[in-house]
Amino acid sequence: MTSPVWHPFTQHGLGEPIPHVVRAEGALLHLADGRSLIDGISSWWVTTHGHCNPRIAAAIAAQAAQLDQLIFAGYTHGPAEAVAQGLIDLAPRAPDQPTLSHVFYSDSGSTAVEVALKMALGYWHNLDQPERHCILVLEHSYHGDTIGAMSVGERGVYNAAWQPLLFDVGTIPFPAPGCQQACLAALEAACAQRPAAFIVEPLILGAGGMLVYSPDILREMAAICRKHDVLFIADEVMTGWGRTGTLFACEQADVVPDIMPVAKGITGGAMPLAATLATAPIFDAHYSTDRAKLFYHSSSYTANAIACAAAAANLAIWREEDVLGRIASLAAGMAARLERLAHHPAFVNPRQVGAIAAIDLIAADAGYLSDLAPSLRAFFLERGLLLRPLGNTIYLMPPYCADMDQLDRLFAAIAQAGDYFGRNA
Repeated sequence: MTSPVWHPFTQHGLGEPIPHVVRAEGALLHLADGRSLIDGISSWWVTTHGHCNPRIAAAIAAQAAQLDQLIFAGYTHGPAEAVAQGLIDLAPRAPDQPTLSHVFYSDSGSTAVEVALKMALGYWHNLDQPERHCILVLEHSYHGDTIGAMSVGERGVYNAAWQPLLFDVGTIPFPAPGCQQACLAALEAACAQRPAAFIVEPLILGAGGMLVYSPDILREMAAICRKHDVLFIADEVMTGWGRTGTLFACEQADVVPDIMPVAKGITGGAMPLAATLATAPIFDAHYSTDRAKLFYHSSSYTANAIACAAAAANLAIWREEDVLGRIASLAAGMAARLERLAHHPAFVNPRQVGAIAAIDLIAADAGYLSDLAPSLRAFFLERGLLLRPLGNTIYLMPPYCADMDQLDRLFAAIAQAGDYFGRNA
């Protein structure tokens, strides 16, 4: 019987197998046919402490029996208040920079970015400067799949059908090695034209190919924005919650953004929830006795109580357990194995930021629509691994509970893929 489910980023016409997962624990996914998979990408970068973490699961169960859902327009509840304060307490801080002091809830990374863009434009509109509406973006970026998020991301086959809906942006070249000064000069020139905001993925671009740049460049980009009074938006949806080795990537550059979307790991990966953090000036621009200046955005499930309870449990884990220590151990294990893999003749450009590692398979046909990525997915699935390469880029982003034996299996399979696909390229 054909399933009625329409899966994301899936071409059903190819007839590729869709494994049925019935249970999960730690870094493992258990299938209906009895097999198990190592989740090498944290189920699309969301699972941090491991699947079905007992503390988070218990918090979800307890909250579901007490308060499940509440309209958040003009009402509040304990879990939302606790999580908001917890986020503010853990947010990046740096000398002589304003603190992130307000939290607006949403339900996914894309919507958190939409909120950030609307905050930025609302800020200038309410300051009677509506001409400041241009958004600057970094080349090769990805910020989500809703219209605003697609507009500030890379253009290509994945959003070509909706091109008429996308707004124009100013694109700053990616600061690749040898191109850093060109990037900064382009940003300086663009900021001099008084745009509204500049949005970046800090330190590493995810879906754009796991492209890495230094904390120094991030710091200089933020400084240019401050110099020209351009709002700096750091999209920490993927990079937050320890992925880059610190709780938030911005910490490594001593940068406090004006606006910071977070999602994915905010509940440890257990429930859909997102938040957009903002500094006081952003909030104050919408604070008025004039109802026309309120922030016109919401969704039905804004600050869902059960999702907030999961997030509160996640924050407690970060406060009370040595999560950064686990990440450091995992990152060290990944680094040693990546260094060995770097000598394989089928691979180039090994790179790592915290608990994210990536390497490129040398291939003639490596584009987004090439047959390489689905062939690699099938290759890894046969070996009991959930990996989802980006074209010819194979990356790992496992849950922080992954052990060294599981890393051995992941890296061994990548080496085997190099043996097979390198020979058959």
